[in-house]
Amino acid sequence: MVQFQNIGSILQTYAISDFFLPFILVFTVVFAILQKTKILGEKKNFNVVVSLVLGLVFVVPHLTGGYPLNYDPVVIMNQVLPSIALVAIASIMLLVLMGVFGTDFSTAAAPFIAILAIAFVIYTFGSSLGFWVGPYDIFSWWTPEITELVIMILVFGVVVYAIVHEPKEKSSGGEMMKSFGKLFTKK
Repeated sequence: MVQFQNIGSILQTYAISDFFLPFILVFTVVFAILQKTKILGEKKNFNVVVSLVLGLVFVVPHLTGGYPLNYDPVVIMNQVLPSIALVAIASIMLLVLMGVFGTDFSTAAAPFIAILAIAFVIYTFGSSLGFWVGPYDIFSWWTPEITELVIMILVFGVVVYAIVHEPKEKSSGGEMMKSFGKLFTKK
């Protein structure tokens, strides 16, 4: 039975992270570009052969030591891709947060919600990376009492808004459910 601690050494032993993964990535990107642009025509066979050759030309010199020192694209790719994946995940989380808040980009509140979501993603990733520890801890003043105060102010604000707000037109009362249902309809 394979334990999770040994997976990294297995990947290194069988050259999966040095050969297979970079080859698959280069092959897939080149093949997708050739298929989309139709540079070699409609024939899929030509695109497969060219993608295969470019993938091998990219990876084989790494295995044989043919690249100059510090200019090995496989090593560079293995160092850069985790950072790119982190940025992609942060971007997706930003879009998820904006979707959760129901951001309609034509409203006046959209920039505020976008800035709030961006700040939340930056703070979350920064705290997981340890940026806000020590002298850079920007929320050291935040206590449970302040959280309770903020919640009370928000509830008070919502109650006052509900009492003072006058609807512009009669609604059927199901507008909120209709807008919630629009989240799940396919456009």
